[in-house]
Amino acid sequence: MPAARSDATDVPGNGEETPLKRAIGPGLLVLFVIGDILGTGIYATTGQVAGKVGGALWLPFVIGFVVAILTAASYVELVGKYPQAAGAALYTQKAFKVPFVTFIVAFMVMCSGLSSASAAARAFSGDYLAEFTDALPPTFVAILFILALAALNLRGVSESVKTNVVLTLVELTGLLIILVTGAWAVLSGEGDPSRLGEFRAEGSGYALLTSVLGATALGFFAFVGFEDSVNMAEETKDPRRTFPRAIFTGVAVTGTLYVLVALVSSLLVDYRVLEESSGPLLEVVEVGGLDFPPKLFALIALFAVTNSALINIMMASRLCYGMANERILPRAMGRVLAGRRTPVVGIVFVSLLAIGLVSTGEIAGLGDTTAFLLLCVFVIVNVAVLVLRRDRVEHRHFRTPTPLPVLGAITALVLASPLADRPAHVYIRAGVLLAIGIALWVLNKVVMTVRGEAGTGEVRSAE
Repeated sequence: MPAARSDATDVPGNGEETPLKRAIGPGLLVLFVIGDILGTGIYATTGQVAGKVGGALWLPFVIGFVVAILTAASYVELVGKYPQAAGAALYTQKAFKVPFVTFIVAFMVMCSGLSSASAAARAFSGDYLAEFTDALPPTFVAILFILALAALNLRGVSESVKTNVVLTLVELTGLLIILVTGAWAVLSGEGDPSRLGEFRAEGSGYALLTSVLGATALGFFAFVGFEDSVNMAEETKDPRRTFPRAIFTGVAVTGTLYVLVALVSSLLVDYRVLEESSGPLLEVVEVGGLDFPPKLFALIALFAVTNSALINIMMASRLCYGMANERILPRAMGRVLAGRRTPVVGIVFVSLLAIGLVSTGEIAGLGDTTAFLLLCVFVIVNVAVLVLRRDRVEHRHFRTPTPLPVLGAITALVLASPLADRPAHVYIRAGVLLAIGIALWVLNKVVMTVRGEAGTGEVRSAE
């Protein structure tokens, strides 16, 4: 990967004015990216991925890592050129200048964050919590979980990101425990290496292809998160210099951990056992031979899924803030809480939507919905980075090699296609969400017409 070409001293507007507080430095941003990628995906959906592909559990995570790094390179170039809130919506508007398409992309990103937070809420109230108590209804626990995160988010980005640092270190510890368990088991002669080449699909090569693609599409849920960080651009110190290193480091660290964890999981536990568990890594700990307390690992897993939900709620609320500045959502969405300087209306709005989504599906279905929505967005972003090569900016920034966004668009399109063999309810849920988005867009246009208002046609940074 080429090095980022950014210099704070020659970039006009490096300290551009924004109502949001610039509280995120390089170290915090790296941990933010790692913490956002880690969490619900690897801790809760590993079993479902194994159920689709079989013992070759590592393969979908290798493919997912490649797709993630290709698209991450496009995001790094774009956030360097346009270091503003709104992320993919901003890039779509600048590239294609079609407000309706811009809104749909923004809404899909927001819904992906909310479905991810809902999956995390479901994971929190599942098998890991059952290690301590099963006395409370899971849906009730999930709703309380969302409300608690909303309250933390309202306190401020600094408090939220510092909480993210603590939770990220905890969830990294959990994955390291899995790796140590695997190393101990191998040295003790435990495990079955033959599982690593075992595929569930039988018969034709097409069946094997769709099985692997389906597992990769679901497993890709574990990689989503790096794109969330670009929505924090207006709260990051020196974003043009900070983002390239943070995003590439975050994806590389998490991708390596995922592949190693997948190898250990398949080596020690039969994929049929993993498939039946919503706490698959707990199964690995219990058979690993180190006598690590299951309750302690369950507690670590609860922290991990909490971190995923926290960052997704943060991302979605900032996206609402960016869309309000664009005037494709009501201006009220851009209101900032006095003193705390957090987007209060956006936080309340997305939290209510997340509570609604908690009851729409289980972990795997919500995770697959998240991945599908983002894969569609990634196709557009990878095309946008090529289109926007004609838009030259005065400041220096990272430029990704042209073949990478081309491959990124193709691989994301394949994983979003029916070749990935995902359940029909995933498409239905995504379709319903898009229908809600279109209805909101029409309503907003009508209100603006009645009031004699007009949008600018461009996504802007905070004013």
